[in-house]
Amino acid sequence: MDKVVESAEAAIAEIKDGALIGIPGFFAAGVPRVLLQALISQGTKDLTLCCGCGPMLGASDELRALVSNGQVRKVIDSYGLFRSASKGMEDPFEQAVRSGEIELEVYPMGTLAEKYRAAGAGIPAFYTPTGVGSLVEDRVISNLEENCVEKEVRVINGKKSILEYALQPDYCFVHAHTGDREGNLRYRMTARNFNQVLAMAGAVTI
Repeated sequence: MDKVVESAEAAIAEIKDGALIGIPGFFAAGVPRVLLQALISQGTKDLTLCCGCGPMLGASDELRALVSNGQVRKVIDSYGLFRSASKGMEDPFEQAVRSGEIELEVYPMGTLAEKYRAAGAGIPAFYTPTGVGSLVEDRVISNLEENCVEKEVRVINGKKSILEYALQPDYCFVHAHTGDREGNLRYRMTARNFNQVLAMAGAVTI
C-alpha cells in the first residue's frame, strides 16, 4: 500500500466545486498552508471550509486569495474573525461576512472538535451541556438569519443538554510533521490541535 502522491496539486485534483473541506489549525499552528495554496491555484469554488480555531486567520494570505477569487461560500469555525475592529475593517473576509456574501457559522471550540470526532467514530449526533444558558442553546449561530435554526434541548440526569450533529467534511487537509506510505501520521507539539480529529472525520483525508 502506498498512499503517497507526487505533489499537493495531484493530491487535491479530484476536489470539485461545492466541496466541504476540513481545515485544522490553531491560528498559525498546524495549518495545511501548502494544500490551501494548491486549492487556490486550482480555482475550485463554492467551498465550505470546516475549521477548528481560527486557522484561516493564521493563513491570512491564503484566506485573502480565496475570498478575492470568490472561492469560499461558507466558513464553520469557533474563532473566525479578528478581535480588532480596525483589522476587521481592512479584512476582506470579515467584510464579506458582514455583507452576507460569505456565511460564517460559529460553535464553541470543544463542541466543534466533538462534531468532527463523532463523524470519525460513526456517531451521527450527541448531547452536550456546552452553551446552555447562552445563544448557543437557542439556535445555530450564523450571520445569515435564515440558517439560524432552533436547536433541540433535553434534560438528562437533571441537566440541560443541547443536541449537536456530527460534521463530516468531504475532504480534510492535514498538516503533520512526518508520515509513512501507509498514511500513518505524527504531529509535532501544539501543531496537533484539530489535525487528529479532522484526519478521522474526513471522507477523504489529504
